[in-house]
Amino acid sequence: MTRPWASLAKVATREGELELRQRGPDDFLILIGGRVLMTSKARRSEEVLATVACAALGPRDAPRMLIGGLGMGYTLRAALDALPPRATVTVVELTREVEDWCRGPLAPLTAGAVTDPRVKVVIADVARVITSARPGAYDLILLDLYEGAYPAQQRGDDPHFGRAALLRTRAALAKGGLLAIWAEDPAPSFPDRLAAAGFSVTVHRAGRGGRQHVIYLAGDPKPPARGPRRPRQ
Repeated sequence: MTRPWASLAKVATREGELELRQRGPDDFLILIGGRVLMTSKARRSEEVLATVACAALGPRDAPRMLIGGLGMGYTLRAALDALPPRATVTVVELTREVEDWCRGPLAPLTAGAVTDPRVKVVIADVARVITSARPGAYDLILLDLYEGAYPAQQRGDDPHFGRAALLRTRAALAKGGLLAIWAEDPAPSFPDRLAAAGFSVTVHRAGRGGRQHVIYLAGDPKPPARGPRRPRQ
């Protein structure tokens, strides 16, 4: 017999009521406005977001990472596992209660990722944090936001994925830095928008059967390929 869900906490947000539920030691879900936002059992794409991005960045002694969106902490945990000891990770979360959940009932899921000494949690809008960042402040920016860069968010003034927002994000990246974006569904025009903001773009599918989430990885433009050198006459 399936154990019923127990409601652990609720908080009002602009998008609706955010609720944490549990029905076993490691079985949690978060809902927003009655819709399932995330579950502890379906986390692969969030983990892939971090591992693919860290691998693409390559080895650095003390990389500086910004993560937009804490969720259950799985993206953060995967990033910490891939980063060196001298890395620093700033996690920007809009809702303080989500941080409380990750320090409380959700902590065992990620071995207390938010308590890692490399981590600083900031309660704020990640768009504002990026806007106020000094140029080249981060080596890696991960945006793991609600639904991600889905088609309905393709308006030009979107605070996270509009053209101006992407230009601000690019300015906040160090030379050779990377932007990684999680999306619930593909947005066919989004790679073109990233390219228009000066990024070189690759697209990864993170799902296995059924719905396939998408990860956009954007970095410095690749230099043009050089043809064979012509011998001097």
